[in-house]
Amino acid sequence: MTDRHHLLVHGGTFAAVGDGGDISGVRGGSSPDGLFVRDARHLSRWQLTVDGAVPEALSPVADGDTARCVLVPRGGRQEPPAYTLFREQAVGDGSFVESLKVTSNRPVPTTVRLAITADADFTDQFELRSDYRTYTKTGATRTREVLDDGVEFTYQRGEWRSCTTVTSEPAPDGVEETGTGARRLVWTLDLEPHGTAELTLRVMARPHGDPRARRVPSSPAALNRQLLALEGEFVEGVAFPTGWPELAAACARGLADLASLQVPATGPDGEELKVPAAGAPWFLTLLGRDALLTSLFALPYRPQLAAATLPALAATQATETGVGSVAQPGKIVHEVRHGELAHFGQVPYGRYYGSVDATPLFLVLLGAYVEHTGDVSLARRLEPHARAAIGWMLDHGGLTSRGYLVYRADQGGLANQNWKDSPGAICSADGTRATGPVMAAGAQGYAYDALRRTAGLARTVWEDATYAALLEQAAGDLRDRFQRDFWMPEAGFPALALDGDGRQVNALASDAGHLLWSGLLDKEYGELVGRRLLEPDFFSGWGVRTLAADQPAYHPLSYHRGSVWPHDNALITLGLARYGLHDEARTVAHGLISAATSTGHRLPEVLAGYARDAHAEPVPYPHACIRESRSAAAPLALLTAVGGA
Repeated sequence: MTDRHHLLVHGGTFAAVGDGGDISGVRGGSSPDGLFVRDARHLSRWQLTVDGAVPEALSPVADGDTARCVLVPRGGRQEPPAYTLFREQAVGDGSFVESLKVTSNRPVPTTVRLAITADADFTDQFELRSDYRTYTKTGATRTREVLDDGVEFTYQRGEWRSCTTVTSEPAPDGVEETGTGARRLVWTLDLEPHGTAELTLRVMARPHGDPRARRVPSSPAALNRQLLALEGEFVEGVAFPTGWPELAAACARGLADLASLQVPATGPDGEELKVPAAGAPWFLTLLGRDALLTSLFALPYRPQLAAATLPALAATQATETGVGSVAQPGKIVHEVRHGELAHFGQVPYGRYYGSVDATPLFLVLLGAYVEHTGDVSLARRLEPHARAAIGWMLDHGGLTSRGYLVYRADQGGLANQNWKDSPGAICSADGTRATGPVMAAGAQGYAYDALRRTAGLARTVWEDATYAALLEQAAGDLRDRFQRDFWMPEAGFPALALDGDGRQVNALASDAGHLLWSGLLDKEYGELVGRRLLEPDFFSGWGVRTLAADQPAYHPLSYHRGSVWPHDNALITLGLARYGLHDEARTVAHGLISAATSTGHRLPEVLAGYARDAHAEPVPYPHACIRESRSAAAPLALLTAVGGA
């Protein structure tokens, strides 16, 4: 198995292939390989052999929307390769297409036996995580049917049925059994002296629960043209800064990635929508918090993302209490999954509501959308959903009873339900984890902003001055309480959280920058926080660390306790600009764009926290999503915060 996987992403479909274009189907690791649609693996093996041997990569797959590589038979200097293979692959909506061109390097006729070993195990993505959990699948069956031009794989478990069809042009000379469940498609190619033969293979996935009719494009080139046209639509019309070409390139790359990360969703009236998925490979689905922040960052440039995200989340808003799903009336969904394990209730993520901050962010985006576009129709349409979201914050969310938004660890889901959702993320400076119901600082900022923005909608759009005054009073009270309970005078900084007993969780964390973005802190406190975030223990040179480095809890390769997150830094930069700290905002923006420039202008989900003066290139975080919507939109937020400076 290759150590490198190359991602091809198109909407709700992605493929991860190795350097030579193969899919090995090996489980585990930081990234799965295969073709995935709606959380299921529709190709688990896709391995090329020529004359019974695996060729080697003369030119391996490079990053891009199309996977291209050049392969030759293994050999030495004394015997030049008898042939060269040019391999090209691309993904579409539920499809995968490959073209193979075999060129003889000999001056005499040559016969080449080419084979593709294919299989579809229909494994749910949750089975491929590195925790190696296993799930019972009583009654599940797999079948293989040989077709005139290929083979079809089918999986069934009760009412659940999925299918993968592999066809080729020209048709294979035969389809062989392998003894493993896989099937081997074989061709015998007679090549003229220095002659060439070409094959096109098409894979169509038909996932359970997706009735849409699909057609596999004719070639990788056709698929690439589709994707380039979509990316062009996203980039067209955005005024990029001419004086800062690196930021312009990062914005263009981010918009192109956002184009490929759109997944289907449904609105309250059944209307079809396209919303930003969280990221590939593990989260190519709707995650409430991620879609909301992505839409907020892109709002000045691509308001259609917000116009789709808001009704999609309104359609999945909880209307009743659910124990396993952590649903409560008015709560906005955290994660939506379409896979087999979610369907049968073996994981809680079919519709999972384990997020304390998606609900206030929903209200923030709704208010920001009206403010930016002047379009009040969406706010009128979603008024019942917005009022229900406010109701959740005041009631189940804890604002009335506890004074703050509160979450409790979910035994079957997430221990932490703010954006830092890994188990040990909410901790004291010494690493001690918070216990009991947790009141995370950042979520209180979102709640404050949500109350204020919704009050504005109530006053100007819904014409309900009484409700507006109620929300304005709640926002002011929350601001006063927060600065009393969270502020740590000795540190000149807010606590990361309060624990179940109301004690300060005293880690110095980047979440304080989110309070600047939401405007929760008084100007004096905000300026102290903003300048503190630029001290060397916080600012790595690439961005602000999630945890200041002079604390025992810090670790540069921890997911949330010392790493650098682009979307986190985008919020911080917007917050710095809001408080008039423009030099600090430019410093963070330049660090982040320098990181993007060194990685092909694409920001990953997260970077390691190592200092720039200790290592001249940003160190990657080992398990990061390579394509992530919040990171893709982060350069747009930087452009909003600092312009082309």
